[in-house]
Amino acid sequence: MLLSEYDYNLPEKLIAQIPADKRENSKMMVLNRKDRTISHKHFYDIVDLLDKNTLLVMNNTKVLPARLIGHKDTGAKIEVFLLKQSESSTFDNKEIEKQHLWDVLIKPSKRVKPDTIIKISDELSVKAVKRLEDNGEWLVELIFEGDNILDILHRNGQIPLPPYIERKIPNEDLKKLDFERYQTVYAKDEGSVAAPTAGLHFTKEILQKLQSKGVELAYVTLNVGLGTFRPVQCENVENHKMHSETFEISEKAAEQINKAKSEGKKIVAVGTTTVRTLETAFQKYGCIKACHDHSELFIYPPYEFKVIDNLITNFHLPKSTLLMLVSALAGKDFIFEAYKEAIENKYRFFSYGDCMYIY
Repeated sequence: MLLSEYDYNLPEKLIAQIPADKRENSKMMVLNRKDRTISHKHFYDIVDLLDKNTLLVMNNTKVLPARLIGHKDTGAKIEVFLLKQSESSTFDNKEIEKQHLWDVLIKPSKRVKPDTIIKISDELSVKAVKRLEDNGEWLVELIFEGDNILDILHRNGQIPLPPYIERKIPNEDLKKLDFERYQTVYAKDEGSVAAPTAGLHFTKEILQKLQSKGVELAYVTLNVGLGTFRPVQCENVENHKMHSETFEISEKAAEQINKAKSEGKKIVAVGTTTVRTLETAFQKYGCIKACHDHSELFIYPPYEFKVIDNLITNFHLPKSTLLMLVSALAGKDFIFEAYKEAIENKYRFFSYGDCMYIY
């Protein structure tokens, strides 16, 4: 299976730069896998498409204000992009409190050497500790006072929008909008560097309407890392290795999912991160069980899904692992037919864009 088979041409004007006026007003393409039919609706129609025979599973991770802008003592501007707290809490035999050690991307990386101090503000600095990868990935120590790094990040960080959302001129109104709209309304546990974007279309009112119909809701957590969005580099797709991402399934969620499966309910996943959480858990344990674990699962055709039945998802980048995942669920030819129709109908693509429901 070749990477070039998952390429397509997307007009740049269809890459959504801002969210829809209202979350639920996004367009929604509906794909019927059995009949290979495509219909066009809006996301608020999801209330009519799901019934009481459904368990809706969502990823409740929350996006960190992970983008930090600072300067070296020479005045050179440096961007520090937090990826995750380091797995280790020691360096050079020195014990460092875990919330101070982070894996990050530094840009431009060539201007930084070990022990370089990057001042973000009067209350936060970043000390470069060790280069991890040639792509700009570093281990750093965050220097701050107090015991809650999240409060400090909220005062000093920015929401880390994907690179295809280009804000050439700083706009404070858009920054405020991003803090609200680049989070799901059910986001709970901060730890992601990107939003699980399929969930951005839900409102509290829609969730209430679904529950009133008897649709059951369950929540899992997968902290989205940059690996999800990094392009596949190898032409032979099967040689690609996914970056590890942490996930958690609670006792309650595990019980809900196993019960729904035993009762023959449809498991509808909201987003590819939810899919990988559930499918990874089943692959590791043979069922869904409460756990805190890591996922490196790469789903591509002809993967057979063990847990999920249907999927709500956004439109994905060419040559991406996410495009391969939805191709495994709906069939590559059908997905590419749908993407062609989406382009013809001027759907908005990627994180702030429109969505599809595959059933």
